[in-house]
Amino acid sequence: MGKLFGTDGVRGTANSWPMTAEMALKIGAAAGRYFRNDGSNGHRAVIGKDTRLSGYMFENALTAGLTSTGMNALLLGPVPTPAVGMLTTSMRADLGIMISASHNPHHDNGIKFFGPDGFKLSDEAEAEIAALVESELTPTRPENIGRAKRIDDGRFRYAERLKGTFPAGMRLDGLKIVVDCANGAAYRVAPEVLWELGAQVIPVGVAPNGTNINQDCGSTSTGVAAESIVSHGADVGLCLDGDADRVMILDETGQVADGDQVMALFARRWAEAGRLKDGTLVATVMSNLGLERYMSDAGLRLERTRVGDRYVVERMREGGWNLGGEQSGHIVMTDYATTGDGLLAGLQFLAAMVETGKRASDLARVFETVPQLLKNVRYAGTDPLDAASVKAAISDAEGRLNGKGRLLIRKSGTEPLIRVMAEAEDEGLMRQVVDGIVAEVEAVA
Repeated sequence: MGKLFGTDGVRGTANSWPMTAEMALKIGAAAGRYFRNDGSNGHRAVIGKDTRLSGYMFENALTAGLTSTGMNALLLGPVPTPAVGMLTTSMRADLGIMISASHNPHHDNGIKFFGPDGFKLSDEAEAEIAALVESELTPTRPENIGRAKRIDDGRFRYAERLKGTFPAGMRLDGLKIVVDCANGAAYRVAPEVLWELGAQVIPVGVAPNGTNINQDCGSTSTGVAAESIVSHGADVGLCLDGDADRVMILDETGQVADGDQVMALFARRWAEAGRLKDGTLVATVMSNLGLERYMSDAGLRLERTRVGDRYVVERMREGGWNLGGEQSGHIVMTDYATTGDGLLAGLQFLAAMVETGKRASDLARVFETVPQLLKNVRYAGTDPLDAASVKAAISDAEGRLNGKGRLLIRKSGTEPLIRVMAEAEDEGLMRQVVDGIVAEVEAVA
């Protein structure tokens, strides 16, 4: 059996290991045993999901596992991942579970865990749960079996919390906003919140059917939203992913501002307002070199972590910092939330538009990016990075880029992919080094 937990919980193709109903039941029982460690019946787990067809199967399997150990399950139905983090704490639950594979296609699914503080579980806690999955768990006595209860107003509680983060008295009157919900978890709550704040809303990707989540829409496929912005003469677009914990912001021309540009805008505004803790922004090794230079020129600091929003949050908590995120659109603001929240980040961008009176395009181009190229190589079997030929190609590329750019090679935490990324002012050199490494990886993959 392979490693159960990846960089963001358990993830894989539905009905294939580890994402089977049988494994979900075991994971639910193991999590129930881990958190219900005093044997009492007052413990509860909050479970949310996105709109994937397989979500029904995993919701039921996890509920069976949890209740078999005496844990009570509170079922939220389709809600964004950040809503699960929020409701875990507000409902005084012992753990939160989100059933989602984020931006992946519908045939994938995943299980993410939140602790009682609303933050994602540490690697250590996940390792303990994984160990329990492989052990023989004794079910609780019949009289101690847990109960399951459906919570019908979870999204409304989340919506009210979101609106509470928006500046008091401010409205979105006069703004025409395209919101692409990726046929995912925010398909109802995102348009509702924007409309309630006064915006004219043009919804895209709000007709989930179980298999169209992230399909030609959302944060990883912004073309439809861009076309809608231009055709409707909209002021801005918000493109969420399947579980709405990330956002890509599009300006009035349909151009995309990725997470790096949005973080730079927020860091500058927060620093000017005296809100940015220690003048520090936390981002991953994937963030553009231009962001690092921008922060340095502004007298601010960029702290880098390994890839994964959970590692960004862990570093933020260790350092006492309140702003961080990823180039992919996870923006984490611990003043408001315990995890990345695409709609929350979108609201903060809209607040900046209202306060400054500037167009989205004026706010979304904060710094000049250094040319960056990322290529993914799928592999089967052994790790290509162990091959001598690949190591030699990487060493050669590092020598050629020395002082001229940056190279990053890593394995995906959620798929069998090698990610090859380089940054350099010389785009020809950048392409040469990336293509050289990709060719060597493909030769052994």
